[in-house]
Amino acid sequence: MQTKKIILHCDVNNFFASCECALNPSIKDQPVAVTGEVTKRNGIVLAKNEIAKRFGVKTGDVIFEAKRKCPDLICVRPHHKIYEKYSRRIRAIYEEYTDKVEPFGIDECWLDITDTVKFFGSALDVANTLRQRIKEEIGVTISVGISFTKTFAKLGSDMKKPDAVTIISPENFKERTYKLPLGSIIGVGKKMEAKLNKLNIFTLGDLASFDENIIKRKFGIVGERLQKNVQGVGDDEVQNIENYKVVKSVGNGTTTLVDVKNKKEIRSVVMFLCDEIATRLRNKHLTGSTISVSLRRNDLIWISKSHTILKSTNLSKDIYNTAMEIVDQIWNEVCPLRSIRITVSNLDSEDNYQLDLFDTNRNRKTLENAIDKIRQKYGYNSITPLLSKNDRLINQQALRLDDDDDDDLS
Repeated sequence: MQTKKIILHCDVNNFFASCECALNPSIKDQPVAVTGEVTKRNGIVLAKNEIAKRFGVKTGDVIFEAKRKCPDLICVRPHHKIYEKYSRRIRAIYEEYTDKVEPFGIDECWLDITDTVKFFGSALDVANTLRQRIKEEIGVTISVGISFTKTFAKLGSDMKKPDAVTIISPENFKERTYKLPLGSIIGVGKKMEAKLNKLNIFTLGDLASFDENIIKRKFGIVGERLQKNVQGVGDDEVQNIENYKVVKSVGNGTTTLVDVKNKKEIRSVVMFLCDEIATRLRNKHLTGSTISVSLRRNDLIWISKSHTILKSTNLSKDIYNTAMEIVDQIWNEVCPLRSIRITVSNLDSEDNYQLDLFDTNRNRKTLENAIDKIRQKYGYNSITPLLSKNDRLINQQALRLDDDDDDDLS
Protein backbone atom coordinates (compact mmCIF):
# COMPACT_ATOMS: atom_id res chain seq x y z
CA MET A 1 0.00 0.00 0.00
CA GLN A 2 1.41 3.35 -1.06
CA THR A 3 2.16 5.81 1.74
CA LYS A 4 0.06 8.96 1.64
CA LYS A 5 2.08 12.08 0.97
CA ILE A 6 2.51 14.77 3.58
CA ILE A 7 2.37 18.14 1.86
CA LEU A 8 2.44 21.58 3.43
CA HIS A 9 1.34 24.79 1.78
CA CYS A 10 2.88 27.83 3.46
CA ASP A 11 1.41 31.25 2.71
CA VAL A 12 2.86 34.46 4.13
CA ASN A 13 0.00 36.53 5.56
CA ASN A 14 -0.48 39.92 3.87
CA PHE A 15 3.03 39.64 2.46
CA PHE A 16 3.81 43.16 1.19
CA ALA A 17 2.23 44.88 4.20
CA SER A 18 3.84 42.41 6.61
CA CYS A 19 7.29 43.13 5.14
CA GLU A 20 6.73 46.86 5.57
CA CYS A 21 5.73 46.35 9.22
CA ALA A 22 8.79 44.16 9.79
CA LEU A 23 10.98 46.88 8.29
CA ASN A 24 9.35 49.55 10.47
CA PRO A 25 8.12 48.01 13.75
CA SER A 26 6.71 51.37 14.87
CA ILE A 27 3.73 50.90 12.52
CA LYS A 28 3.08 47.17 13.07
CA ASP A 29 0.22 47.81 15.55
CA GLN A 30 -1.51 50.32 13.27
CA PRO A 31 -3.59 49.94 10.09
CA VAL A 32 -1.14 49.81 7.19
CA ALA A 33 -1.60 49.62 3.43
CA VAL A 34 0.96 49.36 0.64
CA THR A 35 -0.35 51.75 -2.01
CA GLY A 36 0.39 53.76 -5.09
CA GLU A 37 1.09 57.49 -4.95
CA VAL A 38 -1.05 59.00 -2.18
CA THR A 39 -1.17 62.45 -3.81
CA LYS A 40 -2.91 60.97 -6.83
CA ARG A 41 -6.55 60.11 -6.31
CA ASN A 42 -6.30 57.11 -8.65
CA GLY A 43 -3.67 55.38 -6.51
CA ILE A 44 -4.89 52.01 -5.22
CA VAL A 45 -4.28 49.66 -2.30
CA LEU A 46 -1.86 46.92 -3.33
CA ALA A 47 -1.84 45.13 0.05
CA LYS A 48 -3.03 45.70 3.60
CA ASN A 49 -2.34 44.31 7.05
CA GLU A 50 -4.84 42.52 9.30
CA ILE A 51 -5.69 45.68 11.24
CA ALA A 52 -6.60 47.56 8.06
CA LYS A 53 -8.56 44.55 6.86
CA ARG A 54 -10.76 44.75 9.98
CA PHE A 55 -11.81 48.25 8.90
CA GLY A 56 -12.95 46.84 5.55
CA VAL A 57 -9.94 48.00 3.53
CA LYS A 58 -9.55 45.76 0.47
CA THR A 59 -6.85 45.22 -2.13
CA GLY A 60 -7.81 47.30 -5.16
CA ASP A 61 -9.54 50.05 -3.16
CA VAL A 62 -8.77 53.54 -4.39
CA ILE A 63 -6.78 55.28 -1.64
CA PHE A 64 -9.40 57.88 -0.79
CA GLU A 65 -11.99 55.10 -0.46
CA ALA A 66 -9.69 53.15 1.85
CA LYS A 67 -9.10 56.24 3.99
CA ARG A 68 -12.83 56.82 4.20
CA LYS A 69 -13.16 53.35 5.73
CA CYS A 70 -10.07 53.81 7.91
CA PRO A 71 -9.12 57.47 8.49
CA ASP A 72 -5.94 56.51 10.40
CA LEU A 73 -4.68 54.26 7.58
CA ILE A 74 -0.91 54.52 7.10
CA CYS A 75 -0.02 54.34 3.40
CA VAL A 76 3.48 53.26 2.35
CA ARG A 77 5.02 52.91 -1.09
CA PRO A 78 6.02 49.39 -2.25
CA HIS A 79 9.62 48.12 -2.10
CA HIS A 80 9.63 45.12 -4.41
CA LYS A 81 13.33 44.38 -4.16
CA ILE A 82 13.00 44.06 -0.41
CA TYR A 83 10.01 41.74 -0.81
CA GLU A 84 12.12 39.51 -3.04
CA LYS A 85 14.84 39.34 -0.37
CA TYR A 86 12.30 38.42 2.30
CA SER A 87 10.91 35.73 0.01
CA ARG A 88 14.34 34.19 -0.54
CA ARG A 89 15.08 34.18 3.21
CA ILE A 90 11.79 32.42 3.94
CA ARG A 91 12.41 29.79 1.24
CA ALA A 92 15.85 29.14 2.69
CA ILE A 93 14.16 28.18 5.97
CA TYR A 94 11.76 25.84 4.15
CA GLU A 95 14.71 24.14 2.46
CA GLU A 96 16.11 23.12 5.84
CA TYR A 97 13.20 20.69 6.18
CA THR A 98 12.97 19.22 2.67
CA ASP A 99 14.50 19.57 -0.78
CA LYS A 100 11.02 19.39 -2.30
CA VAL A 101 10.06 23.05 -2.15
CA GLU A 102 7.95 24.50 -4.95
CA PRO A 103 7.33 28.27 -4.94
CA PHE A 104 3.93 29.56 -6.02
CA GLY A 105 4.39 33.26 -6.53
CA ILE A 106 6.54 35.38 -4.24
CA ASP A 107 4.78 34.55 -0.96
CA GLU A 108 3.62 30.92 -1.16
CA CYS A 109 5.35 27.52 -1.30
CA TRP A 110 4.45 23.84 -1.27
CA LEU A 111 6.70 21.55 0.77
CA ASP A 112 6.65 17.75 0.47
CA ILE A 113 7.93 16.43 3.81
CA THR A 114 6.86 12.79 3.30
CA ASP A 115 10.45 11.51 3.43
CA THR A 116 11.83 13.96 5.98
CA VAL A 117 9.09 14.41 8.58
CA LYS A 118 10.57 11.57 10.68
CA PHE A 119 13.55 13.80 11.49
CA PHE A 120 11.39 16.60 12.91
CA GLY A 121 8.48 14.89 14.66
CA SER A 122 5.03 15.13 13.10
CA ALA A 123 3.67 17.24 10.25
CA LEU A 124 2.03 19.48 12.83
CA ASP A 125 5.39 19.85 14.60
CA VAL A 126 7.02 20.96 11.34
CA ALA A 127 4.20 23.42 10.57
CA ASN A 128 4.34 24.99 14.02
CA THR A 129 8.14 25.14 13.95
CA LEU A 130 8.05 26.94 10.61
CA ARG A 131 5.45 29.39 11.90
CA GLN A 132 7.54 30.15 14.96
CA ARG A 133 10.87 30.43 13.16
CA ILE A 134 9.57 32.71 10.43
CA LYS A 135 7.86 34.92 12.98
CA GLU A 136 11.03 35.22 15.07
CA GLU A 137 13.68 35.26 12.33
CA ILE A 138 11.87 37.14 9.55
CA GLY A 139 9.25 39.14 11.43
CA VAL A 140 6.20 38.00 9.41
CA THR A 141 3.60 35.30 9.94
CA ILE A 142 2.51 32.38 7.78
CA SER A 143 -0.57 30.20 7.54
CA VAL A 144 0.04 26.52 6.83
CA GLY A 145 -2.18 23.91 5.25
CA ILE A 146 -1.29 20.26 5.89
CA SER A 147 -2.74 17.62 3.59
CA PHE A 148 -2.04 14.67 1.32
CA THR A 149 -2.36 16.58 -1.98
CA LYS A 150 -1.21 19.97 -3.22
CA THR A 151 -4.81 21.04 -3.86
CA PHE A 152 -6.00 20.41 -0.31
CA ALA A 153 -2.80 21.76 1.26
CA LYS A 154 -3.35 25.04 -0.60
CA LEU A 155 -7.01 25.07 0.40
CA GLY A 156 -6.03 24.43 4.02
CA SER A 157 -3.73 27.45 4.19
CA ASP A 158 -6.58 29.60 2.85
CA MET A 159 -9.14 28.34 5.38
CA LYS A 160 -7.68 29.90 8.51
CA LYS A 161 -5.63 33.11 8.65
CA PRO A 162 -3.47 34.63 9.96
CA ASP A 163 -0.73 32.64 11.71
CA ALA A 164 -2.61 29.33 11.76
CA VAL A 165 -2.43 25.67 10.81
CA THR A 166 -5.24 23.71 9.13
CA ILE A 167 -5.16 19.95 8.58
CA ILE A 168 -7.14 18.32 5.77
CA SER A 169 -6.63 14.57 6.01
CA PRO A 170 -7.71 11.56 3.92
CA GLU A 171 -10.24 10.86 6.67
CA ASN A 172 -11.84 14.33 6.92
CA PHE A 173 -11.35 16.00 3.52
CA LYS A 174 -14.91 15.34 2.33
CA GLU A 175 -16.43 16.70 5.52
CA ARG A 176 -14.17 19.76 5.52
CA THR A 177 -14.29 20.69 1.84
CA TYR A 178 -17.28 19.29 -0.02
CA LYS A 179 -19.66 22.08 1.06
CA LEU A 180 -17.28 24.79 -0.13
CA PRO A 181 -17.92 26.72 -3.38
CA LEU A 182 -16.01 25.79 -6.53
CA GLY A 183 -13.89 28.93 -6.42
CA SER A 184 -12.30 27.75 -3.18
CA ILE A 185 -9.70 25.63 -4.95
CA ILE A 186 -6.85 26.45 -7.25
CA GLY A 187 -7.66 26.02 -10.93
CA VAL A 188 -11.26 27.22 -10.88
CA GLY A 189 -11.58 30.72 -12.27
CA LYS A 190 -14.78 32.63 -12.88
CA LYS A 191 -15.24 31.27 -16.40
CA MET A 192 -14.77 27.65 -15.37
CA GLU A 193 -17.08 28.17 -12.41
CA ALA A 194 -19.79 29.63 -14.64
CA LYS A 195 -19.58 26.67 -17.02
CA LEU A 196 -19.79 24.18 -14.15
CA ASN A 197 -22.73 26.07 -12.65
CA LYS A 198 -24.65 25.47 -15.89
CA LEU A 199 -24.41 21.75 -15.08
CA ASN A 200 -25.80 22.44 -11.58
CA ILE A 201 -22.33 21.98 -10.10
CA PHE A 202 -21.91 24.58 -7.36
CA THR A 203 -19.80 22.98 -4.63
CA LEU A 204 -16.70 20.82 -4.48
CA GLY A 205 -18.91 17.93 -3.45
CA ASP A 206 -21.11 18.43 -6.51
CA LEU A 207 -18.04 18.23 -8.74
CA ALA A 208 -16.61 15.20 -6.95
CA SER A 209 -19.79 13.17 -7.42
CA PHE A 210 -20.67 14.32 -10.95
CA ASP A 211 -20.55 11.89 -13.88
CA GLU A 212 -16.88 11.59 -14.84
CA ASN A 213 -17.65 10.89 -18.50
CA ILE A 214 -19.64 14.12 -18.85
CA ILE A 215 -16.90 16.12 -17.15
CA LYS A 216 -14.28 14.71 -19.53
CA ARG A 217 -16.49 15.24 -22.57
CA LYS A 218 -17.29 18.84 -21.62
CA PHE A 219 -13.89 19.96 -20.31
CA GLY A 220 -11.34 17.40 -21.55
CA ILE A 221 -8.25 16.60 -19.53
CA VAL A 222 -8.54 19.90 -17.60
CA GLY A 223 -11.92 18.92 -16.19
CA GLU A 224 -10.77 15.38 -15.54
CA ARG A 225 -7.77 16.54 -13.51
CA LEU A 226 -9.84 19.08 -11.63
CA GLN A 227 -12.37 16.44 -10.62
CA LYS A 228 -9.65 14.03 -9.51
CA ASN A 229 -8.07 16.78 -7.42
CA VAL A 230 -11.39 17.37 -5.65
CA GLN A 231 -11.80 13.62 -5.13
CA GLY A 232 -8.41 13.53 -3.43
CA VAL A 233 -6.72 11.38 -6.08
CA GLY A 234 -4.71 14.06 -7.86
CA ASP A 235 -1.11 13.07 -8.47
CA ASP A 236 0.64 16.45 -8.74
CA GLU A 237 4.22 16.28 -7.48
CA VAL A 238 5.94 18.98 -5.46
CA GLN A 239 9.00 19.94 -7.47
CA ASN A 240 12.48 19.42 -6.10
CA ILE A 241 14.02 22.81 -5.41
CA GLU A 242 17.14 21.96 -7.43
CA ASN A 243 15.07 21.01 -10.47
CA TYR A 244 13.07 24.15 -10.06
CA LYS A 245 16.20 26.28 -9.95
CA VAL A 246 17.45 24.84 -13.23
CA VAL A 247 14.73 26.58 -15.25
CA LYS A 248 12.34 28.69 -13.27
CA SER A 249 10.57 30.91 -15.75
CA VAL A 250 10.46 32.38 -19.22
CA GLY A 251 9.58 36.05 -19.26
CA ASN A 252 9.10 38.88 -21.71
CA GLY A 253 8.56 42.55 -20.93
CA THR A 254 8.63 45.92 -22.63
CA THR A 255 8.36 49.61 -21.90
CA THR A 256 5.92 50.92 -24.48
CA LEU A 257 6.73 53.85 -26.74
CA VAL A 258 3.67 55.72 -25.46
CA ASP A 259 1.44 55.11 -22.45
CA VAL A 260 -1.13 52.33 -22.83
CA LYS A 261 -4.54 53.79 -22.02
CA ASN A 262 -7.15 51.14 -22.79
CA LYS A 263 -7.81 47.41 -23.11
CA LYS A 264 -7.63 47.47 -26.90
CA GLU A 265 -4.06 48.79 -26.76
CA ILE A 266 -2.90 46.44 -24.02
CA ARG A 267 -4.28 43.41 -25.90
CA SER A 268 -1.89 44.05 -28.78
CA VAL A 269 1.12 44.33 -26.45
CA VAL A 270 0.14 41.27 -24.40
CA MET A 271 -0.38 39.21 -27.56
CA PHE A 272 3.07 40.18 -28.83
CA LEU A 273 4.71 39.22 -25.53
CA CYS A 274 2.80 35.95 -25.14
CA ASP A 275 3.54 34.86 -28.69
CA GLU A 276 7.27 35.36 -28.16
CA ILE A 277 7.20 33.55 -24.80
CA ALA A 278 5.31 30.59 -26.29
CA THR A 279 7.84 30.35 -29.12
CA ARG A 280 10.76 30.28 -26.67
CA LEU A 281 9.04 27.68 -24.50
CA ARG A 282 8.58 25.40 -27.51
CA ASN A 283 12.18 25.94 -28.59
CA LYS A 284 13.26 24.82 -25.11
CA HIS A 285 10.78 21.91 -25.21
CA LEU A 286 9.07 23.25 -22.09
CA THR A 287 5.53 24.00 -20.96
CA GLY A 288 4.38 26.15 -18.04
CA SER A 289 1.31 26.40 -15.84
CA THR A 290 1.70 29.66 -13.89
CA ILE A 291 1.17 32.89 -15.80
CA SER A 292 2.18 36.14 -14.10
CA VAL A 293 1.38 39.67 -15.23
CA SER A 294 3.22 42.74 -13.96
CA LEU A 295 2.06 46.20 -15.02
CA ARG A 296 3.92 49.41 -14.31
CA ARG A 297 1.68 52.46 -14.32
CA ASN A 298 2.83 55.88 -15.42
CA ASP A 299 3.09 56.89 -11.76
CA LEU A 300 5.82 54.17 -11.56
CA ILE A 301 3.74 51.85 -9.36
CA TRP A 302 3.88 48.13 -10.15
CA ILE A 303 0.75 45.99 -9.91
CA SER A 304 0.99 42.25 -10.43
CA LYS A 305 -0.88 38.99 -10.10
CA SER A 306 -0.33 35.30 -10.98
CA HIS A 307 -2.72 32.52 -11.95
CA THR A 308 -2.05 28.80 -12.30
CA ILE A 309 -3.93 26.84 -14.93
CA LEU A 310 -4.56 23.13 -14.55
CA LYS A 311 -2.90 22.05 -17.78
CA SER A 312 0.67 23.12 -18.50
CA THR A 313 1.00 24.77 -21.93
CA ASN A 314 3.34 26.39 -24.44
CA LEU A 315 0.61 27.72 -26.72
CA SER A 316 0.39 31.48 -27.21
CA LYS A 317 -3.42 31.48 -27.14
CA ASP A 318 -3.54 29.78 -23.72
CA ILE A 319 -0.96 32.15 -22.25
CA TYR A 320 -2.65 35.19 -23.80
CA ASN A 321 -6.15 34.27 -22.58
CA THR A 322 -4.94 33.78 -19.00
CA ALA A 323 -2.81 36.93 -19.09
CA MET A 324 -5.78 39.01 -20.24
CA GLU A 325 -7.98 37.55 -17.52
CA ILE A 326 -5.38 38.77 -15.02
CA VAL A 327 -5.19 42.20 -16.70
CA ASP A 328 -8.98 42.53 -16.38
CA GLN A 329 -8.67 41.80 -12.66
CA ILE A 330 -5.87 44.22 -11.78
CA TRP A 331 -6.18 47.17 -14.19
CA ASN A 332 -9.24 49.38 -14.59
CA GLU A 333 -7.84 51.75 -17.26
CA VAL A 334 -7.89 54.70 -14.81
CA CYS A 335 -4.11 55.07 -14.68
CA PRO A 336 -2.20 54.55 -17.98
CA LEU A 337 0.58 51.98 -18.23
CA ARG A 338 4.17 52.42 -19.32
CA SER A 339 5.57 48.88 -18.89
CA ILE A 340 4.07 45.43 -19.31
CA ARG A 341 5.65 42.12 -18.38
CA ILE A 342 4.43 38.53 -18.78
CA THR A 343 6.16 35.53 -17.18
CA VAL A 344 5.43 31.82 -17.41
CA SER A 345 6.72 29.62 -14.57
CA ASN A 346 6.07 26.22 -12.94
CA LEU A 347 7.79 24.75 -15.98
CA ASP A 348 7.71 21.13 -17.09
CA SER A 349 9.18 19.10 -19.92
CA GLU A 350 7.18 19.15 -23.12
CA ASP A 351 7.50 15.35 -23.10
CA ASN A 352 4.91 15.31 -20.31
CA TYR A 353 2.38 17.23 -22.42
CA GLN A 354 -0.27 14.83 -23.62
CA LEU A 355 -3.04 15.40 -26.13
CA ASP A 356 -6.15 13.31 -25.71
CA LEU A 357 -9.20 12.69 -27.87
CA PHE A 358 -11.06 15.66 -26.39
CA ASP A 359 -8.14 18.10 -26.39
CA THR A 360 -9.27 21.25 -28.23
CA ASN A 361 -5.66 22.46 -28.44
CA ARG A 362 -4.59 19.67 -30.81
CA ASN A 363 -5.05 21.76 -33.97
CA ARG A 364 -3.66 24.86 -32.31
CA LYS A 365 -0.47 23.05 -31.32
CA THR A 366 -0.03 21.75 -34.87
CA LEU A 367 -0.47 25.30 -36.20
CA GLU A 368 2.01 26.87 -33.78
CA ASN A 369 4.59 24.16 -34.50
CA ALA A 370 4.21 24.97 -38.21
CA ILE A 371 4.71 28.68 -37.45
CA ASP A 372 7.92 27.81 -35.59
CA LYS A 373 9.28 26.05 -38.67
CA ILE A 374 8.49 29.06 -40.88
CA ARG A 375 10.24 31.38 -38.44
CA GLN A 376 13.28 29.15 -38.22
CA LYS A 377 13.63 29.35 -41.98
CA TYR A 378 12.64 32.97 -42.67
CA GLY A 379 13.08 34.74 -39.31
CA TYR A 380 10.80 35.51 -36.38
CA ASN A 381 9.12 38.52 -38.00
CA SER A 382 8.18 36.54 -41.10
CA ILE A 383 4.90 35.62 -39.42
CA THR A 384 3.40 37.42 -36.43
CA PRO A 385 -0.10 37.65 -34.88
CA LEU A 386 -2.19 40.36 -36.53
CA LEU A 387 -3.35 41.64 -33.15
CA SER A 388 0.24 42.33 -32.08
CA LYS A 389 1.15 44.54 -35.04
CA ASN A 390 1.17 47.92 -33.29
CA ASP A 391 4.45 49.70 -33.95
CA ARG A 392 3.10 52.80 -32.18
CA LEU A 393 3.24 50.93 -28.86
CA ILE A 394 5.90 48.24 -29.07
CA ASN A 395 9.59 49.06 -29.11
CA GLN A 396 11.20 45.74 -30.02
CA GLN A 397 14.61 47.09 -29.10
CA ALA A 398 13.39 47.69 -25.54
CA LEU A 399 12.05 44.19 -25.02
CA ARG A 400 13.32 42.49 -21.89
CA LEU A 401 13.70 38.80 -22.65
CA ASP A 402 15.00 36.50 -20.00
CA ASP A 403 14.79 33.16 -18.29
CA ASP A 404 15.09 32.38 -14.57
CA ASP A 405 14.80 36.05 -13.63
CA ASP A 406 14.71 36.56 -9.85
CA ASP A 407 14.08 40.29 -10.03
CA ASP A 408 11.14 40.76 -12.36
CA LEU A 409 9.75 43.53 -10.15
CA SER A 410 12.96 45.35 -9.42
